[in-house]
Amino acid sequence: PKGVINDWRKFKLESKDIDSLPLSKKEILRQMSSPHRSFSKDDKDTRERFCRKMSMQEYELIQDEQEDESCLQKYRKRCMQDMHQRLSFGPKYGYLCELQNGEQFLEAIEKERKTTTVIVHIYEDGIKGCDALNNSLTCLAAEYATVKFCKIKASNTGAGDRFSNDVLPTLLVYKGGELLSNFISISEQFNEEFFAVDVESFLNEYGLLPERELPALGNGNTDEQDVE
Repeated sequence: PKGVINDWRKFKLESKDIDSLPLSKKEILRQMSSPHRSFSKDDKDTRERFCRKMSMQEYELIQDEQEDESCLQKYRKRCMQDMHQRLSFGPKYGYLCELQNGEQFLEAIEKERKTTTVIVHIYEDGIKGCDALNNSLTCLAAEYATVKFCKIKASNTGAGDRFSNDVLPTLLVYKGGELLSNFISISEQFNEEFFAVDVESFLNEYGLLPERELPALGNGNTDEQDVE
């Protein structure tokens, strides 16, 4: 499509090392960076000469096939990144957030977007399974950046009597301010040693995780695999 071709040509020109170009080509690039330049009706010949010159100079700037292939790979990856960004709605987190008190606990649930899943781990130091679950959630937070992963000590919630040691670790899942799931003593669902993949599978069984994030794209080095 014409729009895609023009976008590619613009990307190709912007990728040039401007400082290494002759002055004549620098001037052409400067002119091409202002595509909405207007001409008067009496200046039709000047406009036509400018357009012809721009076309010829543009061809000279993009005709190197070896360099063109490298630039094409960068262009493809930029398009993939732009597409992924457009399809990724809502804020990104990527880490396990420590909540300090009950007020922060409520804010994390009630002041979040209605489309954001909030997963809160209620824990205490020294309780079996709590450390392993925190480690697992730290890994999952990096994998599922659109999910808000939090942890808070039961004694800091302001409702410690509701979270006694025999129900820890507890995992609460919210969306739109509503409690979706409440898993008490969740470590009992796993083997004595468990990891992020086990917690991920468990949450996926209940449909509580979105599709996994696309892997980060490279910086365009030519030795990386092409993006199809």
